[in-house]
Amino acid sequence: MPKLYVDQNGSSPDFPKPYHKMEQRIGKEQRKLARKKKDSKNYEKQRIRLAKQHAKAKHLRSDVLHKESCRLTNQYDLIAIEDLDMSAIQQALRFGKSVCDNGWGMFVQMLTYKCERKGKELVKVDRWFPSSKTCCKCGHIHKELVLTDRTYICPKCGNIMDRDEQAAKNILKEARRLIQTA
Repeated sequence: MPKLYVDQNGSSPDFPKPYHKMEQRIGKEQRKLARKKKDSKNYEKQRIRLAKQHAKAKHLRSDVLHKESCRLTNQYDLIAIEDLDMSAIQQALRFGKSVCDNGWGMFVQMLTYKCERKGKELVKVDRWFPSSKTCCKCGHIHKELVLTDRTYICPKCGNIMDRDEQAAKNILKEARRLIQTA
């Protein structure tokens, strides 16, 4: 999970990966804690130091997600996202820490309440919609596409595009269709 998201223009925000940045420091503090005698004063002091490192990563992630969700809700009237099950992705695809570090669930919550406050529309497209496998030019569904294929090449019309950008365009198109039918 190298990016937090990709928009319909193919751009992606700079996301600092706070836990990844602080992972060595947190590991060092955890090793120090493991060497302390449990229930001693030094153990408690070290436990607090470790908790502060975890909190620092959490606050950095939260700050970046707040700023990004504000920017999106100020810039767009319609925001379309895929309703993903991140816990399943974390386990099934072995992305683990990378998925947790993105804070996607927190980001979706922030987008939801900020869209409601500002009177904007947030549409969640079904997770089973074939956004990555559908050509945004001709609508052909390329069923043989696998996750390692990062570039989408349509076998029908020859459209070549980044897979994530292709999915973003399809999600936006589907969201507009869902709004019109509702």
